[in-house]
Amino acid sequence: MNIVEIAEFYSHPLGRVTQGVLAAKLKAPLAVPADQLVLGLGYASPYLTGHERALSFMMARAGVVHWPDTGKVRSALVDELDLPLGDNVVDVAFLIHALEFAESAEELMEEIWRVLSPQGRLVLVVPNRRGFWSVSDRSPFGQGQPFSGQQLTALLKQAQFSLKRIDYGLVSPPWAAPGLVKTMEPLSRTGLGRMGGVIVIEAVKQIHAYSTGKHVRRVLPRLRPMLLPQPALRPLAKR
Repeated sequence: MNIVEIAEFYSHPLGRVTQGVLAAKLKAPLAVPADQLVLGLGYASPYLTGHERALSFMMARAGVVHWPDTGKVRSALVDELDLPLGDNVVDVAFLIHALEFAESAEELMEEIWRVLSPQGRLVLVVPNRRGFWSVSDRSPFGQGQPFSGQQLTALLKQAQFSLKRIDYGLVSPPWAAPGLVKTMEPLSRTGLGRMGGVIVIEAVKQIHAYSTGKHVRRVLPRLRPMLLPQPALRPLAKR
């Protein structure tokens, strides 16, 4: 899916309910002091409202849309394996509609580890391999590579992250009526949660770790993103 298709999903009734369900689960993990920098990668902007120091990076193969609607532009098209940020500058990295589309999940985790500050937090929302949503094309969570909880735990360990919390969401099937999607969500706190459509993970960067064996990809010096006035343009997608 390109970024315009993902954005359109969130404008439909199922997408709006999905956003509400996930926003409730992400309220605590994304609650940060105003002076902290939050990096959203994938299509994170619907969940970053209210964060004045948030950046919304969108992956090159999917395209980019302007965000926010007013004020300075804080979205950018990036290579997810070579983020235009220095080391140790991000307080919270939030990935949604990202890991499942990455060229290399392992290298993406290494790159997120690099830009996170010591004890920085990683918040992941990933399609659950066991859930109904990963086998349906009615939502973006039915695209890309789904993961199991065990696979994500191993990936985080390999990338030198400490798992803090694992949760599940979207217990109802994606073809259910939007009202039923919300009504069934309390079941995510029961044993049925492991069958939920998404896995929500919170992890912490291990400051004693270091990256080894990463492929050299950088040729030009790193550039820091510059925030510019919002242009009056329609959403664009990379063709």
